[in-house]
Amino acid sequence: MLLIVGTIRLPPENLDMARVAMRHMVEGSHGEDGCLEYCYAVDVFDAGLIHVKERWRDQAALDRHFASSHLAAWRATWPELGIRDRSLSCYEVGPPREI
Repeated sequence: MLLIVGTIRLPPENLDMARVAMRHMVEGSHGEDGCLEYCYAVDVFDAGLIHVKERWRDQAALDRHFASSHLAAWRATWPELGIRDRSLSCYEVGPPREI
């Protein structure tokens, strides 16, 4: 399984507009074969900071995601939304365990 975690930043005044584009991205990603989880979360202390978390079954699923039309549409919104400081990392992880 692959775990992607990180952040993106945008001007806080663009957050409402970004929510529409993020919803399309999340819904499109959830419909993909191999997507186990895909979410964005607004930081409660740092306006304009968005946390990203994704889980993918395998690299093939992630590769298909990178070629998806909804990812291309999401990236096309970045200039208008002022998205910057994108920092994402991918980790290979084993099965989850309760803690």
